[in-house]
Amino acid sequence: MDAFKKFSLEGKVALISGASRGIGRAAALALAGAGANVVVASRKIEDLEKVATEVEEKGVKAMPLAAHIGKIEESKILVAKTVKEFGKIDILFNNAATNPYDGTLIDAEEWAWDVMNNVNLKGPFFLAQQVARVMRDKGGGSMINTSSAGGISPVEIAIYSTTKAALIMLTKCMAREWGKYKIRVNAIAPGVIRTKMARIQWEKPEMEKLSARQTALGRIGEPADIGNLVLFLASDASSFITGDTIVIDGGALVSFSSTFTEAFGEK
Repeated sequence: MDAFKKFSLEGKVALISGASRGIGRAAALALAGAGANVVVASRKIEDLEKVATEVEEKGVKAMPLAAHIGKIEESKILVAKTVKEFGKIDILFNNAATNPYDGTLIDAEEWAWDVMNNVNLKGPFFLAQQVARVMRDKGGGSMINTSSAGGISPVEIAIYSTTKAALIMLTKCMAREWGKYKIRVNAIAPGVIRTKMARIQWEKPEMEKLSARQTALGRIGEPADIGNLVLFLASDASSFITGDTIVIDGGALVSFSSTFTEAFGEK
């Protein structure tokens, strides 16, 4: 097969959670551009309808569905409606997440722990479980979970970081167990991306400069950068990759030592 054709998703069906903006929207447009029909899901249908319109402008079908991924029954309904409309699910981009608390661990309350584990870990697992049962019966598929560079190296938002580290291990476990069904499961670990969730790190010019300086490439990421990676992992171009986590942070993790020495005035 021609290498370029391996990126084609013509005839495929993709389900994306957290799809109303940012990374989810960018992934929806990338997959649609490669020919996939896309189901976009998040909590607010109004925002999803805008994304669905953009998807359909790519010449494919789109279906917006409101669903709270932290609620298992809503995930079941989401999957059932997708299968009823399209007959299958070939791609799952498990992208929904939340971070309502950015304080210290020593001051954290139970609600913060519960909310983030519910949406960032339990929710993605049960959505993946529902989709895996569909993929198993339809001959396989590709799942991509959104972790974080903070799930590899600890950051100030420690509970969020912890849930994302757990999601990396969950990805490995699902890949190991579901490989026999021809289901590939991978994770992506974004660094600072120009999204609403990460706005504190780029909204002010001085913060964007600092975030950019902490990367090897000298810039923060754009949602489209992530969308391109999701397309690769969803397509046959990555057919021998499973159980892996791909860091996409502009080289921030490998640049830590240089920013450390800069902070202490060493040359």
